[in-house]
Amino acid sequence: MANVGNMEDNVVKLEYQGKEIILIPTAHVSKQSAELVRKVINEEKPESICIELDEGRYQNLQNPKAWKNTDVVQIIKSKKVGFLLANIVLGSFQKKIANQLGTVVGQEMLQGIDSAKETGVELVLADRDIQVTFLRIWRKLGFWGKCKLFFSLLFSFGEEIEISSKDVNDLLKEETLESVISEMRKKFPVIGEVLISERDQYLAHKIKKARGEKVVAILGGAHVPGVKEEIFKSQDISKITEVPRGSPIFKIIGWAIPVIIVGLFIYGFALNIQTGLQQISVWVIWNSGLAALFTALVLGHPLSILTALVVAPFTSMNPFLACGWLAGLVEATIRKPTVQDINNISQDIFSFKRFFRNRFLKVLAVVIMANIGSSIGTFIAGTNIIKNLF
Repeated sequence: MANVGNMEDNVVKLEYQGKEIILIPTAHVSKQSAELVRKVINEEKPESICIELDEGRYQNLQNPKAWKNTDVVQIIKSKKVGFLLANIVLGSFQKKIANQLGTVVGQEMLQGIDSAKETGVELVLADRDIQVTFLRIWRKLGFWGKCKLFFSLLFSFGEEIEISSKDVNDLLKEETLESVISEMRKKFPVIGEVLISERDQYLAHKIKKARGEKVVAILGGAHVPGVKEEIFKSQDISKITEVPRGSPIFKIIGWAIPVIIVGLFIYGFALNIQTGLQQISVWVIWNSGLAALFTALVLGHPLSILTALVVAPFTSMNPFLACGWLAGLVEATIRKPTVQDINNISQDIFSFKRFFRNRFLKVLAVVIMANIGSSIGTFIAGTNIIKNLF
């Protein structure tokens, strides 16, 4: 088992404009990281303690039972299913590793909070709002980037990962961290930029501005190499905290598809009634069929499948509606997720069998899969209509 003494070798001390800044690289799942945080704070006696949390995650960490009040219906209505699923996957992965190590996620951050309370020093929430981070990733990924990410998560689903305390300590070594970060940036440049580099800038800015001549910062190990460099640079915080507007191309496409399809219907009827009816039937069959099929693939309730079947041809013609939202609302109403479902998410999400028994996860799956089926149906139907007419 890795001990605190070994991990202490990874602590970074910097001098910046008369201020001593101490960066503690941690693993969010490591008990030894929490012990290291307590040891360094007790020895260094800083005037400020910075932690890698924003206000929302700080409140969640302080009140973990608040998660039980999650309203899946409200999440669907607010169009945050994708963000929630990303959060669940990341959180569940961390919790799974933490269980292997006999600890809890975020123990080192809780230790930092407790130490700040015990010593009466200033606690600084140094991270950028997680919603801003996810929105910036989502808006910058683009269509193919989103597809690549989705299939990457899909093919890693159910993978068994074993990790030991020694592995955690090895991962916190600077050369290993830089190698892992570099690999991620090659695979997902946008995610590497927004999730790591931009947050390095934000964290460094907040740490530099913290009160006192000695500041301790508790950071996930992946951020230490970048923050160490950013401390000595200037940052444009307004640039990395704004949420990019969605590409106008997607809005144009969203309106262009129904306009073109309606135009093709009209043209088909202008040729003759039989052609017009045939084009409408092609549109309905592909949209309804694939939306219902994809909903059935995740074992949606029969009424959810029926909803996808009925609404898909119409929602595909309306940029303000999505087939999955309506099918998901029906699923959530009929099979209302329980507190137990929410409590079991971190275990159930990594098991095919348990995933489909978890009502909360099944609602999210219905939303996503119904939308995917309807989108594929729209593409195939549109292609067939054009081919048949011309």
